[in-house]
Amino acid sequence: MDLIPLFPLGTPLFPGVVLPLQVFEPRYRRLVRDLLELPESGARCFGVVAIRQGWEVEEVAPAEALYDVGCTARLQTVRPQSDGGFRIVTAGGDRFRLLDVVVADDPPYLQAEIEWLAEEEAAEEAAGDQDGLVVPGGAAPDAEHEDLVSEVARGSMEVLVRGVGGLFARYVAAVTTLTGEADGEQPDTADLLRAVSGDPRALSYLVASAALLTTEDRQALLAESATRRRLQTESRLLRRELTLLEAVGAVPAPLQRFAGPRSVN
Repeated sequence: MDLIPLFPLGTPLFPGVVLPLQVFEPRYRRLVRDLLELPESGARCFGVVAIRQGWEVEEVAPAEALYDVGCTARLQTVRPQSDGGFRIVTAGGDRFRLLDVVVADDPPYLQAEIEWLAEEEAAEEAAGDQDGLVVPGGAAPDAEHEDLVSEVARGSMEVLVRGVGGLFARYVAAVTTLTGEADGEQPDTADLLRAVSGDPRALSYLVASAALLTTEDRQALLAESATRRRLQTESRLLRRELTLLEAVGAVPAPLQRFAGPRSVN
């Protein structure tokens, strides 16, 4: 269990996604100053956790107002402002589960007791899509068939990645057409997809952060530890959103900038 500074926001942060922030509240100015006192090679990061819709952190117990899975934000650049605030750029780091929220006078910002959440990449690659796979005779795959199972799993992941990439490209095109916000400043969707080429995990977080999903949908994607299952959920969500776009002919919320700089770390 670790104790980290906490920065509640209205939407989840995902690993590898760049998050610029304007820091103006006194307590978070203090947070930035405290981080700057740490060695550059150290852990200059804080936890970002989404606020539950309709909840005010200041009016209820913070732990009740916040979702229980968040992501660290690694401090990348800091620009002090003349009014004492900061413009900072952070990048999403590691996922964690919120165990408790610590409220104190010093430091004035929230802190969180957390446990780190591991990705299931290695485990799911080893297991692949073994669910439902049987060898002749109806037995579960044994050691002799593990290579075949792994090959099938890798192939199914490639198909899943291509499918989600294609759906995402269609989705961005549909939203841009409906909103008319293609202004030349946004990077081409193909460029974004090339940036995460060969990295299913990065693709899954790109889609989760860029699509116009509800906070609940995004939070569920953040809480999912397995890339394969995250991509499967995104495939369903993108198909749902495309159907709604075609049926209603309007987007459900103001277009988020797909152009926001994103890291593929």
